[in-house]
Amino acid sequence: MPYLGSEDVVKELKKALCNPHIQADRLRYRNVIQRVIRHMTQGLDMSSVFMEMVKASATVDIVQKKLVYLYMCTYAPLKPDLALLAINTLCKDCSDPNPMVRGLALRSMCSLRMPGVQEYIQQPILNGLRDKASYVRRVAVLGCAKMHNLHGDSEVDGALVNELYSLLRDQDPIVVVNCLRSLEEILKQEGGVVINKPIAHHLLNRMSKLDQWGQAEVLNFLLRYQPRSEEELFDILNLLDSFLKSSSPGVVMGATKLFLILAKKFPHVQTDVLVRVKGPLLAACSSESRELCFAALCHVRQILHSLPGHFSSHYKKFFCSYSEPHYIKLQKVEVLCELVNDENVQQVLEELRGYCTDVSADFAQAAIFAIGGIARTYTDQCVQILTELLGLRQEHITTVVVQTFRDLVWLCPQCIEAVCHALPGCEENIQDSEGKQALIWLLGVHGERIPNAPYILEDFVENVKSETFPAVKMELLTALLRLFLSRPAECQDMLGRLLYYCIEEEKDMAVRDRGLFYYRLLLVGIDEVKRILCSPKSDPSLGLLEDPAERPVNSWASDFNTLVPVYGKARWATISKCVGAEHGGSELSHAAPFTISGHLISEENKERVQETPDSEAFMLVPNCQLTAEYFEKTWLSLEVAHQQVLPWQGEVHPDTLQMALQVVNIQTIAMSRAGSQPWKAYLSAQDDTGCLFLTELLLEPENSAMQISVKQTEAKTEKLNSFMSVLETVIGTIGDIKS
Repeated sequence: MPYLGSEDVVKELKKALCNPHIQADRLRYRNVIQRVIRHMTQGLDMSSVFMEMVKASATVDIVQKKLVYLYMCTYAPLKPDLALLAINTLCKDCSDPNPMVRGLALRSMCSLRMPGVQEYIQQPILNGLRDKASYVRRVAVLGCAKMHNLHGDSEVDGALVNELYSLLRDQDPIVVVNCLRSLEEILKQEGGVVINKPIAHHLLNRMSKLDQWGQAEVLNFLLRYQPRSEEELFDILNLLDSFLKSSSPGVVMGATKLFLILAKKFPHVQTDVLVRVKGPLLAACSSESRELCFAALCHVRQILHSLPGHFSSHYKKFFCSYSEPHYIKLQKVEVLCELVNDENVQQVLEELRGYCTDVSADFAQAAIFAIGGIARTYTDQCVQILTELLGLRQEHITTVVVQTFRDLVWLCPQCIEAVCHALPGCEENIQDSEGKQALIWLLGVHGERIPNAPYILEDFVENVKSETFPAVKMELLTALLRLFLSRPAECQDMLGRLLYYCIEEEKDMAVRDRGLFYYRLLLVGIDEVKRILCSPKSDPSLGLLEDPAERPVNSWASDFNTLVPVYGKARWATISKCVGAEHGGSELSHAAPFTISGHLISEENKERVQETPDSEAFMLVPNCQLTAEYFEKTWLSLEVAHQQVLPWQGEVHPDTLQMALQVVNIQTIAMSRAGSQPWKAYLSAQDDTGCLFLTELLLEPENSAMQISVKQTEAKTEKLNSFMSVLETVIGTIGDIKS
């Protein structure tokens, strides 16, 4: 938005730039240019003084040159014709005796985002790669990547790549790191820079001369090299040993990851490395940088999956400070739960008890859930604390405590008596749906141990018409019927009233169906009701309820020092996919030609999924019918050719998805019903060359992502990519409709 009086400001500056008296005074001239830059950075359009600024670049004042070059790089795309005039000045400066001027001019030329600039910058870049000054070589190496990005669709220049590989031997360490970055960008389509034995050993020997950023970068590239022998492996580990003591957390984490990857066949070496980085990780967890602290806590949790109790002796380091943000407190509470042992359980529980009354309701509830998690091992102490918390009569505390009790009685039957003794009276402080459901479930399952259980449920029955949550009504039906089996005299009348309301007056179909089902079940007989509702409960020794087994280090070593510990593997895969789609553009290449009829897909989304047919378009054959037996046999005989994850929100509507798949000639072999957890679907398709594509769709209840696995009868990468484009389009479009 232009500032008031902006036209007058531009005219004034333009007049000042043309004033010969101001030009003669170097300081006044520079001050005018600084005013131009200041207004430019504030959003004022200063493109009308482009010619005057180009003339100002003809000076020996390096500060003035920097300001003018910044201006030209900003407005070159808006004034491409006039920018060509500035290239002559830049080319001339690339031959200046002063290396600072040469580097500055070359960097500015490579930053000009305008058509046709490549032919002007190619020769200066090649000259810069051979320049005697290290600063110019640094700029020229990065300029190679910029030049490649300007014309990313052109073929890779083999001579330029060889020149960059040779510069890996440069005496300047920053040139070496810049070469790696440029080669990675230029060779992205070929898989990135290749690290062989000579390059790997050369980089390792130069590591000590690099700055911390360069060391972290080189450590990341060294992950691609695999030593040929055990002797070479340990020689490399010895060279890396000193970087585990670096003052930079990035270098320490990079060296740790390289250790874990290289020593994947030596678990004892991996354990020793994780012991050595305990100190740097603890220091990072106490860092003033909140981002660094959070990332370190996520990595600590990852390590604890393989080494439980690894940080137990330092449990006080994970106590929360009042001034810490909410997300760091939650991570520390999670870590504390995994560090509890016989020696520190009392101190940890006392600390968590203090968090339960925090001013933040969310943090207080997280602390209560944490105590519930510890209660699986230290039941008596935790139940006592939870019972005391009920005495506070705070709504958000009572709700979570009751939910914790509900989960605890399944896993620790020995605490049922204590829980039943604590429940009476807490119904007055519960208002939300989850808390009501937990309390009603406890009263229904263990009501015979609670004297006033029928009367508490009667209050819920009296207020059922004003209850807004259908889930609470269904839980009330089940609980009251269960309690009726053990205490029929006290429950018969209110059960009849509840069934009548649910069948005759309730508008929610799920509640009405549940009421009809129980009514008809009672007509069959009490024995049948007992057989169904009082079936054997789950055994706490079942694997589903056990603590997860220790994970080997190799299962997560490749995710160490990445964002996977922060986001989680499934969510990070979804984020990476979305980011890749943004960088790659929204258009889909090689998409199958198909049209959508009816109102299944909106007109706005049609434009996303329709492509103009051409002679080389990927075609899926219609009416390709496979039997379930043939699909299963073929599926088991093939290997997975491609796997990826797509974002998905909410439930799947099978009918809508199946209709969309039929439009693009993809057959549905089998599909789960709506609401199934996990939800699965098996699909098949065949292209015009006879290649079969067998697909599995999987939607886990805890993930907001659709996992896709594809197998094909013929190894054709282009065909597979085309099929995935079609499938992604359909799933993405249906996902947009849902959201």
